[in-house]
Formats: sequence, C-alpha cells, structure tokens
Amino acid sequence: MVHHDTTQLRRERLVTRPFVTLALAELAYFTADGVAVYTLPVYVTGPLGSDAAGAGLAFGAFAVVALVCRPFAGRLADTRGRRPVMVAGALLCALGMALTPLAGTLVAVVALRLLLGVAEACLFVAAVAALVDLAPPSRIGEAMSYNSLGLYLGLTAGPPLGELLVRSAGFVAAWSGAAVLAATSAVLVLGIGETRPAGAPAAGEAHLIHRPSIPVGLVFLASTVAMGAFLAFAALHADAVGLANASLPLLTYGAMVVAVRVAFARVPDRLPPLALGGAAVLTMAGGLTVLTTWASPAGTILGAAVMGLGIAFSTPALFAAIFARAGAGERGAASATASAFLDLGIGGGPILLGAVAQAFTIQAAFGAAAWVALLGAMWALVLRARENSPSRAGVAESPPPDQGFDARGGRIMR
Repeated sequence: MVHHDTTQLRRERLVTRPFVTLALAELAYFTADGVAVYTLPVYVTGPLGSDAAGAGLAFGAFAVVALVCRPFAGRLADTRGRRPVMVAGALLCALGMALTPLAGTLVAVVALRLLLGVAEACLFVAAVAALVDLAPPSRIGEAMSYNSLGLYLGLTAGPPLGELLVRSAGFVAAWSGAAVLAATSAVLVLGIGETRPAGAPAAGEAHLIHRPSIPVGLVFLASTVAMGAFLAFAALHADAVGLANASLPLLTYGAMVVAVRVAFARVPDRLPPLALGGAAVLTMAGGLTVLTTWASPAGTILGAAVMGLGIAFSTPALFAAIFARAGAGERGAASATASAFLDLGIGGGPILLGAVAQAFTIQAAFGAAAWVALLGAMWALVLRARENSPSRAGVAESPPPDQGFDARGGRIMR
C-alpha cells in the first residue's frame, strides 16, 4: 500500500522533458497504427482482391506475434535498455509500413504484419517500462493516466488521417505517411535517453514472465475481456437498437475515458490501487449490465459511458498495483506480463464471446462479459484482503538488493 501526503506529491515532479518526449513518441507511433487500422482492410479487399477473411487474417497475425514476442521484448528492455528496444520497434514499424504498398499478395502483407507484431511488442513493452522509470513512485497512476492519452488519441486520429490520405493521394501515400510517423517516433525516442536504472540484471538473470504480476494480471485480464466485448459488439448493438449513428457508443466511451483520465489523473495514486482497480472493474460490469438489460438508444449510450468510466480508472490503478510488485530491474518483464494479458483479453475475449453472440444474442455476450468483470472485481477484493491480513500487518517487506528502488535511487514505498 502506498501512503503519500499532498506535500510530497507536489514536491515530486512528473512532467519533465523526457516524460513529454516519450508521450509524443507514443502518439506518433500509435497514430501510425491508427492509419493502418483504416488502410489495411480496404487495401486487402481492394487492390489485393481478397475478402474480409483475408483482412481478418492480416490483423490476427499481428496480434498473435505481438503476444508471443512481448516476454522477449521485456527481457531485452531489462537487460539491454529501454531506448534500443523502443527504437528497434519504431524502426521495424516504419519498415513494415513502407513495404506494405509493395506487397502484391495477401501472403506478403501477412508476413509484413508479422513484422509489425514484433514492432508493437518492442515499442509498447519498453515504453511502459521507461514510463515507470521516469515517473516518481508516488505518481505512477497519474503518469499512466496521462501517458495513455497518446495511445487513445493516436488510434482515434489515425483512421481518419488514413482515410484522407487514401482518398486524396492513394494507398502509397497512406502507407508512406504511416512509415514517416513511425520513423518520427524513433527519432523522438533517441531524444529521451536511456531510463533503465543502474544495476539492471544480466541476460541470464532476467525473467521472461514476472510471476508476482500474475495475480493482479488476472484482474486486468477480466477488465480487458469486458473491454474487448464492448469494442467488438457496441456498433452492432447500436444498430440493432435503432441508433442512427452506430459509432456513437464508441465515441461516448472514448470521450469518457479521455475526460476522466485528464480530470482525475491523480486519483489512482491517492487510493489503494487494488481497491480502486476492483471498483473500476465492478463499474465495467455495471456498464455491461446496462447494455444487457436496457436494449434502447438511451441504454446503449448510458452503458457506454459507464464502461468508459470504469476503464478510465481500471488500467492506471491495476498497472500501479503491478509495478508496485516489480523491482527496478524487473519493469520490462512486468510490462510484458501485463500487456500479454491485454492481448489475451482484447484478442481472445471477442472470439469466445462472439460464439455466445452467434448462439444467442449480442446482449447475451454482454451479459457473459459482465460476469467475467464481476469475477475480476471479486478477485481484486480477495487480493486486497490478503494484503491487509493480520499475518502481514505491520510487517515491512525487505526487497532484494536489486529491487525496491526507483531510477533515481530512492526507495519505493509500498
């Protein structure tokens, strides 16, 4: 548990040049990703002459490779440094984007998407570890709240930018624009400097999986399954209940996440992270329950807003809980483990719940996702109760020699 008074919070500076530069690098990278979100399916089904299944294969290959590569990217970030792994990820992304308009077959595009999966694993895992290095220990949740805006804004602005480029100048311009954005991300990363603290583990000592992160990671998995179900089926549900603009629930959700993370960025550092994370996942269950039980335009918008409120707090709080269990030399592994749960939830959740929607209804899929979120919230309460159990009360943990210190040599208070 972290206890900090407001004087300490004011004294520890969060917004520094490296912090802002990292955020801009991620914004550039995820805007490139957003361009591909729009451009890939229309490129595969257009010039390549494939179909929706081919577009789905290209997207799926990306996610599978990213999941497999994240632990290895985490080990490299811990042993070789955050900056070279981030630069490698951004440059691989730039290369893959630049080569895509030259790919004349679906097989070639899928191969390049495999390369982009490696890029995503490297950039994301190392960037999260670098963020934790840069943030004061008492402001990790706030740092996560602000930093996540680069991802949300990039993936929001990228698709319309991709559409503009395709319609005005063609596919080569769109893929080239994405490549330039990714290369810009690499240049920005070079300006950050190396954030990995001294005394990091040697290659033989670093772990692929950060086991202390797994219990909290299961709560995060529940939240991502719930989020994946919403993102996958919100537009279809909106159309079914008669909303004129089927994208309105997604817009409502995104706007709520951004607004809450900006306005209440400090909340995750002022409350016990597991308690807040559990409450946030419970809120997501409530939003999904509204979508399940109130099949109307108003119910859909309300459910989307409640979902956004829950996810706005869940990720910063749960990441803060995960990194409280990771020493300075384990942040790459912890980042890889946490983001692997993200891949599993966002990728696997819609697949399993899609089967429920196919067999029953989309509302039934939302109901099943609500139960998953509820179980996640209950597990968070169990973990919180274990932390506060009498057997652990008043016992100060003694971190191993390479743990319990931040990048500036200060002890992390847990």
